[in-house]
Amino acid sequence: MVEIAIKVENLTKKFGDVVAIKSLSFDAREGEIVGLLGGNGAGKTTTISMILGLLIPTSGTLEVLGTDMLRHRYRVLPRINFSSPYVDLPKRLTSRENLMVYAKLYGVASPQDRLSELAAGLAIDELLNRPFGELSSGQKTRVSLAKSLLNEPELLLLDEPTASLDPDTADWVRTYLKDFQKKRGATILLASHNMAEVERLCDHVVMMKRGRIVDRASPAVLLEKYGRATLEEVFLDIVRDRSIPGAQQVAH
Repeated sequence: MVEIAIKVENLTKKFGDVVAIKSLSFDAREGEIVGLLGGNGAGKTTTISMILGLLIPTSGTLEVLGTDMLRHRYRVLPRINFSSPYVDLPKRLTSRENLMVYAKLYGVASPQDRLSELAAGLAIDELLNRPFGELSSGQKTRVSLAKSLLNEPELLLLDEPTASLDPDTADWVRTYLKDFQKKRGATILLASHNMAEVERLCDHVVMMKRGRIVDRASPAVLLEKYGRATLEEVFLDIVRDRSIPGAQQVAH
């Protein structure tokens, strides 16, 4: 039986009088890669922050790996991880020092062996002894990805995982993530503005706009539904409020 890795029901988040997320409901099954898409301000980062337990919802329920995140998030945190190019690691520490600190926090059994494995896989060997703050944006992205994989998480949340990477490096990072997902049977929630990346990686896509879900389906179904050749065209139709004949939004 396929289990549900993420179950979100009627999730709402307010910041004062501003409603950032309103009545959000979706789920992600174990072993599935789900794309969380939307324009700037759609609510993707706020949603991920609530799933991680960094933000407390105003209302609604949230379960991660069968655990109520609003009551028992510490039970499940060792089984999940997160990466974003917009969240820096301590800049004065070397990449190696940063990764070893996180390996110990996650209780990795053989941290040096795991670090060596990730360094080879993500081509960061030459970066390990350099202060994190001296790295380029693309180099920081790779080190942050290594951090997110240290504990071989059952649930991996990624915010723009290939930002700042050149096309060649981005391509093999996607391959690495896909191989990890298959090997580990992990669930991945992926927020990205790279529609080609989403088409390649994701089994299912959740489209958000102004804190709400406006559509959800597999990339192939969305392409057929909107009569478009690429997911980028579908994305533009949604964020620009274009009316597409025959395209019906999902009920929520």
